[in-house]
Amino acid sequence: MATSTSWAQDVITCDLCDKPTQQFCNSCQVSLCSDCVSKHTDAFKSMSHEIAPFLDRNTKLVLPVCQEHFGQRCEVNCKECNKPVCLKCIVSGTHKGHDVEELTETHENKILKIKSDTEEINAKLIPKYQKEDVEIGKKISKTKSKIDDLGKESKKLRKLWHQEVDNIFDKIDSLSQSPTEKNLNALQEYHNKIRDLISEMNTIVKQNEKLFTSNKLTEVNEYKSQLNKYQDFPEHVDLEVPSLRSNVDQGKELIIEIGGYRATLKQMSPPSPSADVSRLTTGIGKLMDQVRVIATIATNYKPLFGFACVGGAEAWIYGLNETITRIDIHGTVRDTVTILCLNMPNDISVTRGRKLIYSVANSETVTIVSHGKSETLIITPQGWRPGRLSCTRSGDILVQMQTGGRSKHKIIRYQGQNIKREINKDGQGNPIFKDGFFSLFMSENNNGDVCVSDPNAGTVVVVDKTGRVRFRYDGTPASREKAFSPRGIVTDALNQIIVADYNNNCLHILDQNGQFLRCVDDCGLEHPFGLSVDSKGRLWVGFVDTGEIKVIQYLEQ
Repeated sequence: MATSTSWAQDVITCDLCDKPTQQFCNSCQVSLCSDCVSKHTDAFKSMSHEIAPFLDRNTKLVLPVCQEHFGQRCEVNCKECNKPVCLKCIVSGTHKGHDVEELTETHENKILKIKSDTEEINAKLIPKYQKEDVEIGKKISKTKSKIDDLGKESKKLRKLWHQEVDNIFDKIDSLSQSPTEKNLNALQEYHNKIRDLISEMNTIVKQNEKLFTSNKLTEVNEYKSQLNKYQDFPEHVDLEVPSLRSNVDQGKELIIEIGGYRATLKQMSPPSPSADVSRLTTGIGKLMDQVRVIATIATNYKPLFGFACVGGAEAWIYGLNETITRIDIHGTVRDTVTILCLNMPNDISVTRGRKLIYSVANSETVTIVSHGKSETLIITPQGWRPGRLSCTRSGDILVQMQTGGRSKHKIIRYQGQNIKREINKDGQGNPIFKDGFFSLFMSENNNGDVCVSDPNAGTVVVVDKTGRVRFRYDGTPASREKAFSPRGIVTDALNQIIVADYNNNCLHILDQNGQFLRCVDDCGLEHPFGLSVDSKGRLWVGFVDTGEIKVIQYLEQ
């Protein structure tokens, strides 16, 4: 059985069918069975065929058929045209007088070149690239290790700073309470003494009033005046409470004083989007003619519903599950947060202090995550559910609200837990946003405008600080093939408005007054959905279907 299998594997079959080969065409270098010999010669009648038994075959180069002279094979190579030609071509054809060489010689030279290239690739290039591969791997590992070390050092410093601040205020509490308690005790003793003296004087008054009507001479004569005893107050005690003074000027040294004690800290405010903007404005120029993809991040979230940048190289992301994950620009998972009550988030954002917030429609709440602990930040008005979120540079939070049927929409600006303003109707009392299923996307510009992407209306609407509609943009100036389909929206350091156009696979860039500047469509944007800008001024573009994020450099540095 083994012998039969081995034999079957060694059988050479006909090139025209699956039967075992018996003949061989030396002219065409084709293996043939007995039945296919005539088929082969009939197919190429104009050419000569040398048919021989397969065991007597003569293996040689297969010469190509001439494209200009029917039935002729090319035997030489035209050096001037670098093209195989037949003898008729060089005798009387278009290659007459051209320098030629035998095709066999050309073949040998090519084989030598292929061998030489292969040897160089194997001996030099592959080892060189393998070495570079190892070096890059080491650099990536070393960089990740440094980032981890930075995180650990940051946590250590955070603890030390908090401890230092706690020590300062423990000292302040001690300095404020100790002398105050001492003075209070002294003042209380003084108070008790005054009350005792009042009691004594009341007793004397009653005794004296009896003497007014006394007819006993002895009692009256024995009276001794005590006015001198009470005319001078006991030594008075002043209550001294040390004053607490501190400056709160942004950017200056933080100084706090109580009595003779003085503590100084260099104020280190948490990095905020506004601080990022002030740094970026001095280092960023105009729009680049050709945008550049810095990185493509493959996430584990399919679909990828949204994300929010944290600093210059990280972002929180979420999808169709109960977790929110923080990843870096390499796709490495840095942290994970599990949603309270195992709900799916409606949206996420990052506060000025880089704290994560997320909305949950079912619980009608917005939750903040601080140092790994989650707590309710906002409870939405009755009948309204929280949708998209956007943290402003002033520290306020914009919450997009929608009714239970997801038909009506409004935006509420929160300052902490308090409602500061509602964006709902224009000056004539008409709804600003169109009723519909899709959620609104929001971003506050540097001038205080709230820029809203309304997918239900297919427009971008921008309102000023008072809620007045400044302008609407419907995508017409971009002259795209399909209808404008706005999704994610952000504003950048140059006050530009950037909105994702889902159907047209591009981004629209407007100035702060709604003037169309350009479209970004030259970096493989297939149905862009989410947008966010990092602290380095780079644009992060998310794709809901593939779960990918592209980091794009679009401004000149």
